[in-house]
Amino acid sequence: MTLANHLPIAPMPGLPARDPHGHKGTFGTVAVVGGCCESATRMIGAPALAGRGALRAGAGLVRLVMPEPILNAGLVLLPSATGVALPTNDTGAVIAHRAAEVFDWVLTSCDAVVIGPGFGTGAAVQALTLRVVQQEDLPIVVDADALNALANVPELFRDFRAPAILTPHPGEFARLARAFRVDADPVDHESRPRAAAELAQRLGCVVVLKGSGTVVSDGHKVWVCSSGHACLGTAGTGDVLAGTIAGLISQFARKPPQRSTVVHGPGSQAALTLFEAAQLGVEAHARASERWASRDGRDAGLLATELADELPPVLSLLRVRG
Repeated sequence: MTLANHLPIAPMPGLPARDPHGHKGTFGTVAVVGGCCESATRMIGAPALAGRGALRAGAGLVRLVMPEPILNAGLVLLPSATGVALPTNDTGAVIAHRAAEVFDWVLTSCDAVVIGPGFGTGAAVQALTLRVVQQEDLPIVVDADALNALANVPELFRDFRAPAILTPHPGEFARLARAFRVDADPVDHESRPRAAAELAQRLGCVVVLKGSGTVVSDGHKVWVCSSGHACLGTAGTGDVLAGTIAGLISQFARKPPQRSTVVHGPGSQAALTLFEAAQLGVEAHARASERWASRDGRDAGLLATELADELPPVLSLLRVRG
């Protein structure tokens, strides 16, 4: 079966079994880079929600990498995480050159990175986002404000080398599409698969185009999620999705020696590509919303924290049975 653009539709993979003898050190570390406290702006919850998604997806450890003045607040929201402070100036803006040193250490000490939730704008956000997409070893999930930062980088395709998953909603996609001359409509149901595939081809990455019928493409094949509930249309659910995908990657990846989209599971003979990790994350996220909505006929009022907490039983249903 193919779409009008002749890209094959991928099947849904099964989630590999976890090592029954594993521990928090073997199930991977996810770093979440985000949060903003510049001037009057405060965005604290987004990285904590992404971290919660990663932990609920089974990651062993989460590090919140946030501007120093708000790091403790982030850790209060997610006490299971550890924190890494990004240095800031008197206005709360991240100091790019000093943050780069901290950031480089983070990249050597984790198995997957989420960058962008609540990160704001500015030179440091763009510099750190560009820094992470230029490295070739570490799987990354680029979300929210980091996507907007990339849309402002001229000829980004020359610097984009990371094994990456981009998770834009239609507005973020439109900004990226203008930068990379993708003319497909990210809202129209018929053209959404082609839109995701074209952007994925431009950057050599996986694109998760969010919305009703979320589309996943690596530029060679596509998959459209048929699950999900309208209760997902609320603040923070996208942050949970980014963390969920990274949490799945962390359990089945150990930094490859060269660029690769193959994710190898410790203690498992199974392997997931980043494309498949994105599929599983999207499907679990969608089914979690359905699970929440099924109680007492709910149709609205979902909190992103509640969504994350629905993930473990849903993921159990997606797991391959030996």
